[in-house]
Amino acid sequence: MSEKSDLPILIVKNLKVKLENEEIISNLSFELKKGEILTILGPNGAGKTTLLKALLSLIPFEGEIIWQKKIKIGYVPQRLPFIKDVPMSVEDFFKLKNSSKEKIEKIIEEIGLNKDFLNKKIGNLSSGQFQRILIAWALIDDPDVLLFDEPTSGIDVSGEETIYSLLEKINKERKLTIILITHDLSVVFKFSDYVICLNKNVICQGEPKEVLTSQNLEKLYDKEIKIYQHHKH
Repeated sequence: MSEKSDLPILIVKNLKVKLENEEIISNLSFELKKGEILTILGPNGAGKTTLLKALLSLIPFEGEIIWQKKIKIGYVPQRLPFIKDVPMSVEDFFKLKNSSKEKIEKIIEEIGLNKDFLNKKIGNLSSGQFQRILIAWALIDDPDVLLFDEPTSGIDVSGEETIYSLLEKINKERKLTIILITHDLSVVFKFSDYVICLNKNVICQGEPKEVLTSQNLEKLYDKEIKIYQHHKH
């Protein structure tokens, strides 16, 4: 098993993405191993969501994106506002996946909610609870890789902390590879194995403690950034 986990789960070579004749990503190359957490950092409009879409083959690109064979990929969107307006219970929502009640209950407990949540209406959940449900919804297919587009967008600070702790927990327990977009630098230092700093071009990439220098962050965000490091345990 250990040999296999040393093979890259994802190889990206010379990736270029153009949208409406504007180059959004140029010459990006990186590799990701099974069980690693990759964070994509950058200001708004830097190409972060575009990168996720390219990795999912949702938009045209040049270069190579090579996933290991038979890899299952899950995607947790930033938000699904329309679902909140649909009068359905959490259990109804999961039934759309054709999963057994037993599996649904198990996954609800895995994300830290109790089984009573299955009877709650989606529209009555807090933003943090709803985000957990979206994570569970992605996990129910037993993916090898999960992609997150700002998983704590619109969630209060205490909710943010618990969402990231949850991601760390499922990463360890499931040996799950995670690719996430975030603006939270402390999260990058705490959880990430690899970071890509993107502002149309790659400003820096590598291990967070090596590449997230004040100079690189200044280049990335065009302003001075103070760094408080919490290293990955």
